[in-house]
Amino acid sequence: MEETRRRTLHGRRRGKKLRAGQQSLLDTLLPRLALDLPTEPIVTPEGDVVESAAKIDLVRLFGGALPADGVWLEVGFGAGEHLVWQAEHHPAVGLIGCEPYINGVAKCLAHIERTGVTNVRLFTDDARFVMAALPAQSLSRAFVLFPDPWPKTRHHKRRFVHRDNLDVLARLMRPGAELRLATDDPSYLPWMVEHACRHPAFDWLAEGPADWRGRPADWPATRYEQKMLAGHKPAFLRLRRR
Repeated sequence: MEETRRRTLHGRRRGKKLRAGQQSLLDTLLPRLALDLPTEPIVTPEGDVVESAAKIDLVRLFGGALPADGVWLEVGFGAGEHLVWQAEHHPAVGLIGCEPYINGVAKCLAHIERTGVTNVRLFTDDARFVMAALPAQSLSRAFVLFPDPWPKTRHHKRRFVHRDNLDVLARLMRPGAELRLATDDPSYLPWMVEHACRHPAFDWLAEGPADWRGRPADWPATRYEQKMLAGHKPAFLRLRRR
């Protein structure tokens, strides 16, 4: 199964050697926050993830009570700055963050320790495994922010924003739930518009260019954006589940 899991993801799982403090957080804090799947994921030979019959118990995951303001999912949280900011500013929300890059997970754990937030749970593998095991209409919001654009045409099938994943998110999101997407890649933006903004389950909330070029007030900038997006014009897409 481990080999099957590796085939579902592309790119690095680890970067440079972790510092002692980062490794300590992985050893001590991560086990307390880690989301465990109810069953092993099923993956087809083509790399597609099959929906799990056993579903994640969200009440148990968040300490015995469903978060009052719902559950949010962030796919690929990077260093966790956005994820933890949302947790700080929405303490009645339960947040599930998925990130396979271990160095990013370690940085996220440092933010969690620094802020003391208790409403975050982490999954350190393919986000599709979590999506396959979440109950229907269990999400009030979902984020896919600056995913790898895979710019080469032969790699477009690796892009996270495509019809299959959007169909799953549509099943998981409650009516009125918000899906937020962001990219700074000029080839990924029209792709997102074609696949997400035209998806029959979602309404694009933009009424003009300013609505997708301007950052919403509750959408904080991260150090990645400040460092990597200098001179770029990122797009911020907001969609609502019908």
